[in-house]
Amino acid sequence: MMKKLLQEAIRERPMLGDGAMGTQLMIAGLEQGNCGEAWNLTHPERVLAIQRRYAQAGSECIITNTFGGSRIMLNRHSQTDHVVEINKAGVEIARQAFSGKEGYVLGDIGPFGGLLQPFGDFTESQVRTAFEEQAAALVDGGADAIIIETQTSLEELLIGIQAAQAAGAKCIIGSLAYDVTLDGSTFRTMMGIEPERAAEFMEEHGAHVVALNCGTGMEMQRAREAVLRYKSVTDLPVMVQPNAGKPRLENMKVIYDETPEQMVLGLMPLLESGVNLVGACCGSTPEHIRAFRKVMDEFLESKGIELHGGPRESQTL
Repeated sequence: MMKKLLQEAIRERPMLGDGAMGTQLMIAGLEQGNCGEAWNLTHPERVLAIQRRYAQAGSECIITNTFGGSRIMLNRHSQTDHVVEINKAGVEIARQAFSGKEGYVLGDIGPFGGLLQPFGDFTESQVRTAFEEQAAALVDGGADAIIIETQTSLEELLIGIQAAQAAGAKCIIGSLAYDVTLDGSTFRTMMGIEPERAAEFMEEHGAHVVALNCGTGMEMQRAREAVLRYKSVTDLPVMVQPNAGKPRLENMKVIYDETPEQMVLGLMPLLESGVNLVGACCGSTPEHIRAFRKVMDEFLESKGIELHGGPRESQTL
């Protein structure tokens, strides 16, 4: 039997994603400023150990360790000869993390890390070429979906969506990073994009899931607001990956202050708002995801929705 497309599966019941990768890589020994994506080739066992912990905590969707896997980003680490291998290995490791159980691998395309002309140095065709190469490697590697995440401008987001389409991705997720305004009244991206505008734009250009991740002040309550604002203008499924609280600097390390117990308090209202796929972003851990799994299972049970085995079996780390 063929696995359902992700965008169909998450319409049937909400599903659980994974948590932060960057902070987990640093805990595993990656030095600040070094290339975490290269670890897909040099330390695959460490990447696998992180992703396996998420799968064991109950993640049904795992995002590949390819956030900075475009040619433009990898060029900063002299890794441009390995673009295709890094991205394909990222898919393979995430798939392995499910240990043979059914799960969805989301191929991650992060920002190219600069500004497009006339504001910056990069031409649209340079970014398009880089994203097309990365998307093709992720799809060829067997990713179930492509997530273009932490986007702040519609121009770059569109290049990512079109690159995923050109690669033949079966499911395309567009994910924006919003910042809460200083007066706390609303949130928009760094480039001034409101969630309603973003959702309409993504639907118009053929994305299958509208999402948010990261951003300043985008915690559980704000994620719920974003779900409602997205749903006010589109019928597409909605995915959110809020941060584990606010970052602060402690001994030159960035610490996120929301414990699993605190963060999970916001999950039931989020599920009640009709979110389709929930993960977590900066500062979250497998323990956060494990807490999410427990509440999500209670929610599904209360709605009479059955769990069909798979990666939702409770396991110990």
